[in-house]
Amino acid sequence: MSNAELDRLRDRLDEINAELLSLISERAEVVREIGTVKEKQGVPKFDPEREKQMLEKLVSSNKGPFTNSTIRTLFKQIFQASLDLQSAEHKKSLLVSRKTRKEDTVIELPQGVLVGGAASLMVAGPCSVESEEQTRTVAAALAKAGIKVMRGGAFKPRTSPYDFQGLGMDGLRILREAADEYGLLTISEIVDPAHIEPALDYVDVIQIGARNMQNFELLKAAGEVRKPVLLKRGLAATLEEFIHAAEYIMSRGNTEVMLIERGIRTYEKWTRNTLDISAVPILKQETHLPVLVDVTHSTGRKDILVPCAKAGLAAGADGIMVEVHPDPATALSDAAQQLNIEEFNQFYNDVKASGLFRQ
Repeated sequence: MSNAELDRLRDRLDEINAELLSLISERAEVVREIGTVKEKQGVPKFDPEREKQMLEKLVSSNKGPFTNSTIRTLFKQIFQASLDLQSAEHKKSLLVSRKTRKEDTVIELPQGVLVGGAASLMVAGPCSVESEEQTRTVAAALAKAGIKVMRGGAFKPRTSPYDFQGLGMDGLRILREAADEYGLLTISEIVDPAHIEPALDYVDVIQIGARNMQNFELLKAAGEVRKPVLLKRGLAATLEEFIHAAEYIMSRGNTEVMLIERGIRTYEKWTRNTLDISAVPILKQETHLPVLVDVTHSTGRKDILVPCAKAGLAAGADGIMVEVHPDPATALSDAAQQLNIEEFNQFYNDVKASGLFRQ
């Protein structure tokens, strides 16, 4: 074969490549339109039955020289690229996405308390609201230390049905009264969609716990009120699942969402969970929402709370959550991991002294 003939064939190949690229690009535009329609209809992006039908139709039309197996392989790659394109387009359009909103969201709570932005937030309080005296004692100590936001569990989803389940609405009332007495704001977990509305009178921030991160009806209910939401990462949730859980809330109109990394379940037994520090900068990059770190539940160890809090702040966290109890040994839940008041004051002073806690 002469060089001229080889050049002619290569030129023709380049023309065909260009035609293929044009057709693939045109196909991609159709795929985008299909993705938009599917998103509006709320149907899954991947339709295995439709893919099977397309492959069978292509194979039945195959006249060679490629084998049917090769045709399947080639078009499966094209189908996968199309699915990836739909996913990428969907990710760009998420309300939580940094691509949707470039600037950080800063949430303003009552009393001018800000979550996100220039200052760090310290959230502290008992794992469970157990009594008026216990809650008031903690509230007084937190207010004296300069803490503005108190946590306290009234509904406690526990592994065993025989463990203390919380005081329910009475617990929320006790929390609210103690907080009001000492000028604090309140955060408490709600586990039932039906409790969202009545809880609004008692909490300044609705917490959705790790075990309810994918309780979609609860997420929707929280999205339909105008009250800030603190969303905890699930025990074994991927960051993508975590972000989509936040999207459930925001898609219903509530844009005041805060994320909190609280450790994930791994094989490690020396800590209660494994604190995923890498989640903090990733969430800050991928979303515009404030990100906090719960050092109590992630570690379950008092002796490493300070370095883990520092690590979270160094990674970009907007705040820290820690549990405090007047007498941890008698606590009805999480007795081993709660700080007593003296320990909390030392913890808070050490974290502030690090220079990482923005004041």
